Amino acid sequence: MEEGNVMGHVLVTGATGGIGTALVGALVQAGHRVTAVGRDVGRLDVRGIEADLAHPETLAAAVGALEETGELADVQALVHCAGISPIEAVAEAGPESWRRTMAVNVASAAELVRLTLPALRRSRGHVIFVNASPGMTGVPRWSAFVGSKAALRELADSLREEEAGHGIRVTTVYPAATATDLLGEVRRTFGRPYDPATCIQPETLAAMIVWVLSAPADAYACELSVLPAPR
Repeated sequence: MEEGNVMGHVLVTGATGGIGTALVGALVQAGHRVTAVGRDVGRLDVRGIEADLAHPETLAAAVGALEETGELADVQALVHCAGISPIEAVAEAGPESWRRTMAVNVASAAELVRLTLPALRRSRGHVIFVNASPGMTGVPRWSAFVGSKAALRELADSLREEEAGHGIRVTTVYPAATATDLLGEVRRTFGRPYDPATCIQPETLAAMIVWVLSAPADAYACELSVLPAPR
C-alpha cells in the first residue's frame, strides 16, 4: 500500500444496508477489494463473511476464514457501517435491547478492530466509523442508539491516540439524514415526515468515504460531518 492512500483490501460491516451497499459499489469502482462482514452478505457481488454482529464473541471464528486463506493479513482498511436503531423510552427498553444495540453498534466494531490490528499496523491502514448525525445528543425514546453512538465516538478517539504510533488513521463520519429504508422507518415511528429527495443520497456519502480513504500521505480527515446541500 502507498502510505496515505489505501488501495487494497477493505472490510465493510453493514454492507447490505442502504449506506453499506452504496459503499461497497463505490469501493469496488475505485479499485478496492472488498470483504463484507455481517448477515445476508451472500447476495453481494463481493467476498462475504457471514457473522452475527449482535454476538461479537463469535467474530473471531467468523473472520478466521480470512486468516486461513491469508486474506486477513492484507487488510488495509475497516469501515464500520453496521448499526441498529431501536426506538424505545428508557422505561420500556430492557437489558436485551441495550445489549443488542451496544453489541452491534459498538462492541462488534471494537472486536473487528482488535482482530485486524496486526494487518492494519503493517499497512499503516485506516479505520472509519460511520456515526450518527452531527451533534446528536439527548433524544427522547432513542437513548440506546444515541448512547451507542457516543460510545462509538469514544472508541474512535481512544483508538486514534493508541495507534498513532503505528501510523493507523482513524476517522469518524457523522452523516446527517441519509436516504435509506432505515431512516424512513425511524422517521415514521417518530411521526416525522420522510422525503428522500431532501436527504443525503447513499451514493454521495459513499463517495465521501472513499475520498477519506484516498487522503494524501501528510494529512487526513479525523472527523467528517456531512450535511445535505442547501436548497
